[in-house]
Amino acid sequence: MANLKRGIILMNLGSPDSTAVSDLRKYLNEFLTDKRVIDSWFVRNLLVRQVIVPKRAPESAKAYRSIWTENGSPLIQYTRELAGKLQVQVPEPVSIAMRYGNPGMEEAYESLLKKIPDLEEVIAVPLYPHYAMSSYETAVEHAKQVHQKKKYGFRLEFIPPFYQDPAYIHAMAENMRPWLQGEFDHLLFSFHGIPERHILKSDPTHRHCLQSVDCCSTMSTAHLTCYRHQCLQTMKLVAAELGLPQNKFSFSFQSRLLKDPWLKPYTDFRFREMPGEGIKKLLVACPAFVSDCLETLEEIEIRGREEFLQAGGVEYGMIPCLNTHPLWVKALADWVSN
Repeated sequence: MANLKRGIILMNLGSPDSTAVSDLRKYLNEFLTDKRVIDSWFVRNLLVRQVIVPKRAPESAKAYRSIWTENGSPLIQYTRELAGKLQVQVPEPVSIAMRYGNPGMEEAYESLLKKIPDLEEVIAVPLYPHYAMSSYETAVEHAKQVHQKKKYGFRLEFIPPFYQDPAYIHAMAENMRPWLQGEFDHLLFSFHGIPERHILKSDPTHRHCLQSVDCCSTMSTAHLTCYRHQCLQTMKLVAAELGLPQNKFSFSFQSRLLKDPWLKPYTDFRFREMPGEGIKKLLVACPAFVSDCLETLEEIEIRGREEFLQAGGVEYGMIPCLNTHPLWVKALADWVSN
C-alpha cells in the first residue's frame, strides 16, 4: 500500500459557473435530469426542461447572487480550500470534482494523471455523510461511468458514508461547541430532504423503511442505505457528545422540490412554528452538508432567519458547516491513508 501510486479526489455536488440565468439553466438541466435526483421519466424529460428549469433559473440566479463571492461559488471555493488543507497532510496528489458543473470528474482524473502518469489507484471521497440515491449513489455511479468510458487503467476506490464515524462526529461536535456556549433555547439539525419514495426505493428489504414510527431505531439491514436513519444517527451521536438534553434539540428536512411527500418535518414549517412553542433563541446546524453552499448560506442563513424572526423569534444563528475545520481535515487524511 505504501508504494502504491495513488491519487485522491474530493467529490462534491457542484455549482453553476456564474450567476447568469443562462448558466443556471445549464446547471439545473444537468442536475434535475439526473435519474437519481428525479426518478420520474415524465418529470425529468418533459416538466424539467419545459416548465421547472425556465421558472427556477431566474429565481436560482437571484439566490446565488446573494451568496456569490469574489472567488465565485462558496461551495467550490470551500472544496478547493479543503483539498489544499488535505494536501498538506497527505503525500498523494489531491484533486476535486463536482457531480454537476465544473470541474468535472474527467478533469479530476486527468489532473491526477498529469502528476502521476502511471497512476495505480484513485481514492474518491464523496463528501456526503449519509447515503442517498440523489447524493452519494449518483456521485459514485457517475465516477464509475466516467472511469469505464475513458478506460482508465487505475483502480477506483470509494470512502463509504461516514455518518457515524467517530472522527466525523467529533469534528461536528467541536465545530458546533463554541456556538453552544451562549444562551439558546433550541438546536435544530436541518438535513437536506429527499422524497419519501427514495427511502422506499433504497430499502433492500422492501418492508422496513417508513413502515412504522420507530423504523429508524429498529435494527435492520435497511439502515445501510436508509438516509433518514443515518441522519438521525448523526444527530443522536453529535448531541450525545455535546451533552445536550433531549428537549434541547430536534431534526427537520429542508430543500423540497415539487409537491410529492418528502421527509418530515419540514424545516421552513418548523421555523414558523417554533416561536409559538416558546423557542425564541434558535441555533441551526446542517450536518448533511460538509461545505457551506446555497442550501445553507441562502436557504438557512438568509431565508430561514427571516422566517423565524418574522414568526416571533428573537435570536437566530446558523452554525457554519465543517468547511476546513482542522479536525475534519484530519479525519479525511486518516480515511484516505488507511
